[in-house]
Amino acid sequence: MGIESTATDLAMTKSIFVTGGAGYIGSHTCVELLCAGHSVTVFDNFCNSTPEALNRIERISGRQLGRVQGDVRDPRALEDALRASGTTAVMHFAGLKAVGKSVEMPRQYYDANVVGTLCLLDAMERCNVKTLIFSSSATVYGKPEHLPLTEEHPLSATNPYGRTKLVVEDLLRDTFAADASWRFALLRYFNPIGAHSSGLIGEAPQGTPDNLLPFVTQVAMGKREFLNVWGNDYETPDGTGVRDYIHVVDLAIGHLRALQALGQGSSGQCTAINLGTGIGYSVFDVVRTLEQISGRRVPYKIRPRRPGDVAVCYASPERAERLLGWRAERDLQTMCTDAWRWQSQNPQGYEC
Repeated sequence: MGIESTATDLAMTKSIFVTGGAGYIGSHTCVELLCAGHSVTVFDNFCNSTPEALNRIERISGRQLGRVQGDVRDPRALEDALRASGTTAVMHFAGLKAVGKSVEMPRQYYDANVVGTLCLLDAMERCNVKTLIFSSSATVYGKPEHLPLTEEHPLSATNPYGRTKLVVEDLLRDTFAADASWRFALLRYFNPIGAHSSGLIGEAPQGTPDNLLPFVTQVAMGKREFLNVWGNDYETPDGTGVRDYIHVVDLAIGHLRALQALGQGSSGQCTAINLGTGIGYSVFDVVRTLEQISGRRVPYKIRPRRPGDVAVCYASPERAERLLGWRAERDLQTMCTDAWRWQSQNPQGYEC
């Protein structure tokens, strides 16, 4: 199931339907899909993204994509768009993703993430499209019992966002058990950061960033006064939490490898795969690297630990390398360099 060459990718070009394709990870994946020769239709309601991201995807790739504005909880709109696109496979990024907000409004998260996936599966079955790459998360591992985290680690979740991902994973496993003609890849992301090297697309949070690096770059830009560091008394080298940060382009390339793997052989499959580097970096590692690259200070204040946060979390990427022929290539300096280029060239995100 390994990847032989880019030529092989181009010889197996497909029509790919991408839900949430204007979002952070979806937009970078659309670039890689188009550059590999695939045709792409984006289905997005733009609730936390913007159509401008699609314009920039086309600028980077030099190719056009299909655009449908719609919600994954609208079965009729999904079915119409799937049929019109002539799709052969779906990449499912649409959903809500902020851990803190999921605690505040859990029903909205179950509605968007779980009900949305149910509607998508129903529409796919009616259109006889049975290949799906699902945007899952390392949050399905809960509190790590051992490191690195392998795909066999016990599954649990410590917040509503993580539970919605786990419920969808169970839904896909149960769907496959009932009908083995489905082909599912459950890609468990660790901590995506960085941006496309062009500086044209990147992470553009609305309001206060939920993730570390956009907050750090906004502090470095002077948009925010200081960074909150949630705990400096963990049993880690510098006392701050350690995470497996992965460049968003490496993550996007992992989706292409999963797409090819699902297209091989005659039988269905349902496989969970970590997409991480296998390397842990602390909060202060990220801050110091960004300071070095930007030449700017990042003031911070130490705050108490947040409930549910763990000291260390990083992946075992061995299954991805074995099944997909994929391994992350970009280091922390590249991640921070690309994130800083995006932030400094687009201080208001996609807003002109």
